Amino acid sequence: MGDFDELKAAIEEEFPGWQVWRSDAGRWYATRIGDLTDAELQAGCAMTVAADDSEGLRRLLVEQTHGGHGDR
Repeated sequence: MGDFDELKAAIEEEFPGWQVWRSDAGRWYATRIGDLTDAELQAGCAMTVAADDSEGLRRLLVEQTHGGHGDR
């Protein structure tokens, strides 16, 4: 699948405006760069999403970006 740095770079390129990181426990996170408006928060946009692996994180970012959440 590739090492963390390659996967991180690929996800951040695919989803601009998100910073990807992994916890010491191995959980994957993405945090938005910049703030959300109150309306975006009320619409279900998240500042940070977390998943067990890189594919799960990608799915969450697709939902945030294309699923009606975070269409900025």
